[in-house]
Amino acid sequence: MITFILNHKLIQTDSHPGTTLLDFIRYGENLPGTKIGCREGDCGACTVLEGTLERNKVTYKSIISCLTPLGNAHGKHIVSIEGINMKELSPVQEAMVDHAATQCGFCTPGFVMSLTAHSLSDEKSTKEKAIAAISGNICRCTGYKSIEKAAESISEILKVKDINDPIQWMVENKFLPEYFLEIGTKLSQIEVTNVQPVNAKIIGGGTDLMVQRPEQIAESDINLFYNRSDLKGIKKNKYTIIIGSAANASEMMKSPIMQEYFPKIKPHFKLISSEPIRNMGTIAGNFVNASPIGDLSIFFLALNANIILKESNNTRKIPLKDFFLDYKKLNLNTGEYIESVIIPVPDEKSVFNFEKVSKRTHLDIASVNSAIQLKLNDDIIEDCSVSAGGVSAIPKYLSKTSDYLKGKKITNGTILKANEILQEEIAPISDVRGTEDYKRLLLRQLFFAHFIKLCPKSISLNELLS
Repeated sequence: MITFILNHKLIQTDSHPGTTLLDFIRYGENLPGTKIGCREGDCGACTVLEGTLERNKVTYKSIISCLTPLGNAHGKHIVSIEGINMKELSPVQEAMVDHAATQCGFCTPGFVMSLTAHSLSDEKSTKEKAIAAISGNICRCTGYKSIEKAAESISEILKVKDINDPIQWMVENKFLPEYFLEIGTKLSQIEVTNVQPVNAKIIGGGTDLMVQRPEQIAESDINLFYNRSDLKGIKKNKYTIIIGSAANASEMMKSPIMQEYFPKIKPHFKLISSEPIRNMGTIAGNFVNASPIGDLSIFFLALNANIILKESNNTRKIPLKDFFLDYKKLNLNTGEYIESVIIPVPDEKSVFNFEKVSKRTHLDIASVNSAIQLKLNDDIIEDCSVSAGGVSAIPKYLSKTSDYLKGKKITNGTILKANEILQEEIAPISDVRGTEDYKRLLLRQLFFAHFIKLCPKSISLNELLS
């Protein structure tokens, strides 16, 4: 039995856990405000809020309901556009009206829910953060400027928000109905269990499988990993950082541990999908999808990540670079799943960079992406790890390039020679994202960009490109 709260109503349903949350909301509960758009997580018309009870506090985030298995709603508070309606418009709704930020209205509920999720954040609001919150929402009518103005006006109102108790403040200031104050108590009464069907398809956030095989997921036994507390969390010991396999991209980019050792993780991860997708997609899901351009795969390959694979009571540890065998073929035995991801704690000599090129800067699949970690002793490279995506059948760890750079002095000549080795290691193919020659050129430019950003005093861009 799947049990959750939808708006102010307790839901108990034996509907298939692989049914999309979107279809349950619209057809099961007859709430048509949540719109059906792309069904691929791109347009944001189906955006809803997901509230989770943690340490006696409910926290909310925006999610895409078209890619959310109904089973992932168990124990949560799901809020559709109908769930924030009151006798008068909320400040978010009022801002959309005042700035003429809607025309046909089809996308409007998604924008309202994304901006409401932003308003619920326990961080200070800014114009930039408000606009970033609607990064996963598309409007084909307005040209966006009116929506941006609405977002800016909301951020001004939120400057006086109590970030220590945003829900109370939002109820008092008519952003939310009063029933939100009772949700924590109601969620605490729902028993969150973890039943694992035998030989069932494992699904996490759903951002890949619900795009690829939604009909199959809706009819098959599935094993839901999204809410498993034993697979959550990011922690550190003396030598390693351990990331639970169900941790999502947003949790990683907001983690104080990750920010301490990777201070640019926020701008790096902003290149990865949109906010609602980052709120859902898990690190293990990105690895197991085995896309040759999987952003998280490329990111963590350069960090020399290891993964812990588990089956029943047995575990084994392998380097992430040994996980990808061939196109969509993994070093994963029947019954195994990724339990955690482990990376060495970078020392004070280590620097890291991630680069990505796509047809759009944001919200797009990479044509080519790359990451690098260097351990520097002045201008000598003591250690190096380079990865690249879009240039091979698998997310590629560039072992020969990495080995060549170890012990070398950072000079233009060293980088140019390393690029020659790099070009021999890769085997891009021509496809819709670019020709083979274009991808080789892109990776060369990204490779140069790593050193221009990390070692600007040692590198001359003009000499590299001459």
